[in-house]
Amino acid sequence: MIETKRLAIEKIETEEELGFLLSIYSNPLNMKYIQSGKFDWTFQELEERYKRVNEEGYKHGLGMFGVKLKDTGQIIGEAGLFDSFDLSGKLELGYIVDCHYWKQGFGTEICKALINYAFKNLKSQEVVARMYDDNIGSVKICENLGFKLIENNKAPDGKNFRKYVMKNDSF
Repeated sequence: MIETKRLAIEKIETEEELGFLLSIYSNPLNMKYIQSGKFDWTFQELEERYKRVNEEGYKHGLGMFGVKLKDTGQIIGEAGLFDSFDLSGKLELGYIVDCHYWKQGFGTEICKALINYAFKNLKSQEVVARMYDDNIGSVKICENLGFKLIENNKAPDGKNFRKYVMKNDSF
């Protein structure tokens, strides 16, 4: 588990927790900036996704985790670190925060915690974050945390996206 002042980032272990995440995944506004844009998830699809992504990841401290408010235990999103680059020393950071919790600093808190965990616990050399240009909240988080913009291009769906990187020695 990774803790911040207000949050606990930890494994999703129960069907009830997965159900809370399903409600987040089912809201089109929450999924607006996710590449697939899919928001008509079934419980079984989400459960299979978590199993597939986390099967090996959890053994290495990677994968998708629930983000909970420490004071209430309420799940407000998910966050994770992924080996998208085949053991190259780079990890990819990703997160979704339920729209009811936007503009409260949770995205920044999540990213700081995951970056710190990636560098200190997992000994990663770089953390990469990718997002659409119109995801202004995530763009601001990356820029405020000191990520460097290394790519501004078009995604396969035709939308503009950005790729940011932070090196271990710059955090």
